[in-house]
Amino acid sequence: MTKSLYFEDLHVGQRFVSEPEEVTEEAIIRFARDNDPQYFHVDPFTARESMFGGLVASGWQTAAATVRHLLERSGATFPGGVVGVETTIAWKRPVRPGDRLHIEGEITGLRLSRSSPERGFATFDSKTLDRAGRVVQTLRATMLINRDPRRRETSGADDVRMKTV
Repeated sequence: MTKSLYFEDLHVGQRFVSEPEEVTEEAIIRFARDNDPQYFHVDPFTARESMFGGLVASGWQTAAATVRHLLERSGATFPGGVVGVETTIAWKRPVRPGDRLHIEGEITGLRLSRSSPERGFATFDSKTLDRAGRVVQTLRATMLINRDPRRRETSGADDVRMKTV
């Protein structure tokens, strides 16, 4: 079941877990050809000679998959979308064809936008994990999220500030 979430629906400590999705060799090569055409991402044969010993996904593909998992596979939608404004990312392990990835994350901070009262900032810390539960990526993102126009008029800023870390 998908639930639409506005800024007012979020709270510090709120967790998101996505359904797993398999990363295929074809998807790795297709993404890399368009975005990160290094030989260990696009050529399974020459990739055997790389430091990875075989074909691996681009870290940017893993980051993009993390966003997709949050937006399409976690059971939540965000009316008007989310806009990333700051990100810290670390790639911990290579992602290989056949890996099944999912995300586990939580809201770690909330604050209202001073310049756009119709929006707020949410900080989201996540881990992207493979089938064996090994962390392949960590990501901290601050995202701009729409406030609910119906509740924005009736709730004071103090209600939201109490949730800020």
